Amino acid sequence: METNPTVVGAPTTAARQAVQSAWFFVIAFAVVAADQATKWGIRGWLDRGDRWPEGWPVRLIHVTNSGAAFGMFQGAGFLLAVGSVVGVTAILIYLFNPGFAHPLLRLGLAFMLGGAAGNLIDRIRDGEVVDFIKVPHWPAFNVADSSITIGVVLLLWVMVSEPRTQNVEN
Repeated sequence: METNPTVVGAPTTAARQAVQSAWFFVIAFAVVAADQATKWGIRGWLDRGDRWPEGWPVRLIHVTNSGAAFGMFQGAGFLLAVGSVVGVTAILIYLFNPGFAHPLLRLGLAFMLGGAAGNLIDRIRDGEVVDFIKVPHWPAFNVADSSITIGVVLLLWVMVSEPRTQNVEN
């Protein structure tokens, strides 16, 4: 590891960025792994359309969705897969943008990348996404959907709550 010549043993900016990028990918991979593992479990445990437990407000249900969030764009799997690839690419570009160095922004991007990749895997493999978490008055969703939502909330929170720095020329 390179060190900063002004402080003996201090890591350089490049070394710090490499560690931050590594954590970004570890988190994104963990989201993909959790998403795929839970979908695999639902496919093996519940038949399509089955739900468990009966009578509870929050339950597991095995449904598939060939469209986007909330059942929109049913049957547009190819377009949604292309959109997901564009989204993943954009997230990776933002990862290396110095304006997105804030740790919570990077965490939000990691959650969004993991969620987008998890659903993209389903779209490519099966042409549809498995949804399995059902709460009252809300469409079924999955770990990937939740991760994308958490990522967006983190991004918005940082953008709204962090003070803006402005370059003022004298």
